[in-house]
Amino acid sequence: MSEGYHNPLLKGLPLLDDLPALDGTSVLVRVDFNVPLRPCADQTYAVTDDFRIRAAMPTLDYLLSKGAKVTACTHLGRPAGAPDARFDLAPVREELARLAPKVELLENLRFYPGEKQNDPAFVDKLINGHDAYVNDAFGVSHRRHASVVGPPTRLPSAAGLLLQREIEALGKLLGTPKSPFVAVVGGAKVADKLGVLKALLHRVDALVVGGGMAFTFLAAAGHDVGGSMVDEERIPECAELLASGKEILLPTDIVALEPGATFGCDCREGEVRTLGDDLPAGWQGLDIGPATVEAYAARIRSAGTVLWNGPMGVFEDARFSAGTAGVARAVAECPGYTVVGGGDSAAAVDELGLEHEISFISTGGGASLELLEYGDLPGLAALRGAANAPSTGGTRRTSTSER
Repeated sequence: MSEGYHNPLLKGLPLLDDLPALDGTSVLVRVDFNVPLRPCADQTYAVTDDFRIRAAMPTLDYLLSKGAKVTACTHLGRPAGAPDARFDLAPVREELARLAPKVELLENLRFYPGEKQNDPAFVDKLINGHDAYVNDAFGVSHRRHASVVGPPTRLPSAAGLLLQREIEALGKLLGTPKSPFVAVVGGAKVADKLGVLKALLHRVDALVVGGGMAFTFLAAAGHDVGGSMVDEERIPECAELLASGKEILLPTDIVALEPGATFGCDCREGEVRTLGDDLPAGWQGLDIGPATVEAYAARIRSAGTVLWNGPMGVFEDARFSAGTAGVARAVAECPGYTVVGGGDSAAAVDELGLEHEISFISTGGGASLELLEYGDLPGLAALRGAANAPSTGGTRRTSTSER
């Protein structure tokens, strides 16, 4: 897939070259600097991982090189539409000043209720004094927020280089991916991913299920899941997927914690056992077992295309991290085209030092899943509606390589 291919997601999407001349203009750039912070002894906060800031540098550097004055805007955390010291952008601003000192950063967008409400008055406030807009925040492009869908209705607009890379990489999964196509989906809540699972079943050759959501599938298959997390309301839908005739791999052994014990980053209490796919009463399944890891890894390594989104267990607790680590290594060892869909999966890949062995690591877990489920995102649709968007008569060609 290293040769050029037609990507329907790029059709009609304005890119940086579609902007008017930038010299002397002011450009507003929506970035995703929702980075992790740690509290410091002096009651301030510090950025612990600047990956998302560094990921935006190519776009910011491009705009600066064209003579534009650049202002970035982002959200951080989940403040309730009002200023909150825990989510102040001061530490992010400090990190950005080190990497791109000429770029100004506005205050946290989610300090303003108009952001999530897509308030036209807030859009007007955001774009005031700017001549163009660039969306380089794939991770929020599934949100109909003011900073995502508002500016393209008023200003010449374009997708940034990071957003373009996301579209090129994920577009391969929507086109004709190399077979066999294996999707590995984990995480805690099955309700959050049923939509994308249904969409993926029409595209993939095999669906590999892990994480807390696997126990609703196991319950649907008639297994006893002890005290594991189960979404009772979703059991019929999981049963329907299992009856689809598609290859769906479920855990055959489970790493479980005894009844009443707790788990998490600093927990070490309670007996941990590796059990089969039926658990005794009260035992909590918190990771896939070694036999399951081996089976999943074998299916992943033989794939032509792999998508992985979601951990296989409670990765932050070392007792239940082996499943996620095993899947991460298998994805890295797969010779095919491999995509990690952001979030905890990307964090695991980074922690294990495998990021250079993956074809593409997305910056947006939720956005990547919604793109695969619906085939488009509100942020992309908004850009296509900008006055400077190219004609939709043709389809852009891209040549992103596998690795």
